[in-house]
Amino acid sequence: MSSNENPKFLENIAYQSVKWTSSSWAFLIVFGFTLIWLAFGPLLKFSLGWQLIMNTTSSTVTFLMVFLLQRSQNKDSLAMQIKLNEVIAALKGANNHLINIENLSEAEIVELQKRYKTVATHLHENQQGQVSTEKISAQEMAKELENTE
Repeated sequence: MSSNENPKFLENIAYQSVKWTSSSWAFLIVFGFTLIWLAFGPLLKFSLGWQLIMNTTSSTVTFLMVFLLQRSQNKDSLAMQIKLNEVIAALKGANNHLINIENLSEAEIVELQKRYKTVATHLHENQQGQVSTEKISAQEMAKELENTE
């Protein structure tokens, strides 16, 4: 197996795992396992071994699911970012500086959020229709920000 095939193989395993664990069958199997475990409780006098079975199983499944869910969420986030970047790039008057905004620091994103709040206030107060945010300069945004503070 070449190095290019290995990531695809792992990706397929992760995808199939997420697909299966989110199915109704997976839920029914886990529910059935839990009922069987509960039924054996009185027979095993609710021993430590009986409790350890469920604790170990649930901890292991939870540990694995955290990684599967994170991987799935990361992939979905990347796909959404690409779609939004395409929309921004395609819209006339859209601020193309927002493409790949996810690469900015948290402080920079908070600053942009403050600026766009000012832009929204500016547009609302002037009751302008659809206006390009690109046409509202950084100086205008700073001036508006100073006026609101």
